[in-house]
Amino acid sequence: MQYNWNWGIFWQPAPDGTGVYFWWLISGLGWTLSTALLAWAIALALGAAIGTLRTTPVAWVVRLGNAYVEIFRNIPLLVQMFLWYFVLPELLPKALGDAMKQMVPPWASFWPAVLCLGFYTSARVAEQVRAGIQSLPRGQGMAGTALGLTLPQAYRFVLLPQAFRIILPPLTSEFMNIMKNSSVALTIGLVELTARARSMQEFTFQVFEAFTAATVIYILITLVVVFAMRYVEQKVAVPGLISAGGAPMAGH
Repeated sequence: MQYNWNWGIFWQPAPDGTGVYFWWLISGLGWTLSTALLAWAIALALGAAIGTLRTTPVAWVVRLGNAYVEIFRNIPLLVQMFLWYFVLPELLPKALGDAMKQMVPPWASFWPAVLCLGFYTSARVAEQVRAGIQSLPRGQGMAGTALGLTLPQAYRFVLLPQAFRIILPPLTSEFMNIMKNSSVALTIGLVELTARARSMQEFTFQVFEAFTAATVIYILITLVVVFAMRYVEQKVAVPGLISAGGAPMAGH
């Protein structure tokens, strides 16, 4: 059976009367970006806090941080997505749970997707932050406290600024991952980019065109993120802080 290519399908009217199929994909892209950016804000803030706590000298805090990371990192993302969407409303107080159940689409699936991706990725960010802090010479934190800084001040002014410069490349990878992982939200009804491409191919039977367009859009987003983060890396780089091999230089 021969496949009939039709690249003009993107400019044909969509069945819901909202425009052409091209704008369907753009609408899906908007939900993808919104979900990923809000989830990244949660992941970065929570991951930075958990990762920092895992390097403190307080043993029980370290154990709690380790448990958090292991739980969220080792449960498959798809399972977590279902837990946030189906189980969380049942565990919350009745009024709040009912409010979540009564949200209208797409918000009913949007917020669980944001929370799921944010918490899931925060465990990975926490691991990156922990590794970045522990890659620094131990003498740096000791020098900060010897100069009269409290432990939180030593983290804020000495350790974290250097650690975040070191882990910018892996953080870039995590941001790209959260963008791609947002496609899992289609399983709970969020009509993001992948879901739009899937709907398009179901209505038109032009499966290659639909998913080729989605693939190109994902690649373009990834390239924008990569070049933007390279620019940020160059702007915040401290000469001599990181050697060619990627580790902190001895004596700095």
